[in-house]
Amino acid sequence: MIRKILSSRLAVLVLLAAIIAIVPVLAPSSFYLRVAALVWIFSLAALGLTILTGYAGQVSLGHAGFLGIGAYAVAVGPAKLGLDPLLSLVLGAVLCGLVAYAVGRPILRLKGYYLAIATLGFGLIVALILTSESAVTGGPDGMQVPRMVLLGWRVTGVSTWYWITGGALLIGAALALNILASPSGRAFRALHDSEVAAAGVGIDVAKKKLAAFVLSAIFAGVAGSLLALMNGFITPDAAGFMHSIELVAMVIIGGLGSVVGAVVGAAFLVVLPQALTVLQEYEQAVLGLLIMVFMIALPAGIVPSLMRFVRERAA
Repeated sequence: MIRKILSSRLAVLVLLAAIIAIVPVLAPSSFYLRVAALVWIFSLAALGLTILTGYAGQVSLGHAGFLGIGAYAVAVGPAKLGLDPLLSLVLGAVLCGLVAYAVGRPILRLKGYYLAIATLGFGLIVALILTSESAVTGGPDGMQVPRMVLLGWRVTGVSTWYWITGGALLIGAALALNILASPSGRAFRALHDSEVAAAGVGIDVAKKKLAAFVLSAIFAGVAGSLLALMNGFITPDAAGFMHSIELVAMVIIGGLGSVVGAVVGAAFLVVLPQALTVLQEYEQAVLGLLIMVFMIALPAGIVPSLMRFVRERAA
């Protein structure tokens, strides 16, 4: 059993590594590499929601708030405090974890729709603060993000950020897979099935829900920092409501509780809008229609539905 779990985790990581290695070979220009880098960044954020929603069964409609906190950490830290961008990234992840801990303790007592609305309120508060505190964040116009320098090397260029974001995704995927296979991961899955039953077998429900929330916030914060560093500019839109909805949609479309599904869902919602730009004013309508069709045809998500189809055909 242990050997089977280890082999499946390794297979997922090898698959992701192979995809990351192949894309630059197939990409005809740097534009495609940039789109792929965005897929890796949003996949990392979606992995956080996979832990929270797919594993632990908790809903968050304000997770872009943590994306915004991480993004502004690498902007405000160097510009206002004179911190190194890499140190700012680490501190941004820590800040996201602390904020998630402080916010999660009261709101995770809620369930279902009430929890969703509470997290939505958190995301709106973060977006409002980033917009209104113009002296620190630059307000609605945003602010420049200093380029990261490692050992005297100025990190810039689409190709460079492609490999950095791809490597970050692999690390995040390895962490998510290890969490799933750990005792905490089994406790998360128990919460997903039934909080009452989980409490009945001795699981500290409140503690595990909070742990999942903090972990997911750290994933989102790191993704936000990478997004800001790659773009060199950030606005409060990063923490906007629509980004929160997109992150939830990525996890659901790809497949709840699936690491590969998080990547597929992110690719779906990052690449497809780029492909539909030729439709101009009909772009959003066609995108919405395609999402509806996919969810009707593959209600469990793309990856779980395809895996079930392959197993049935093989049997």
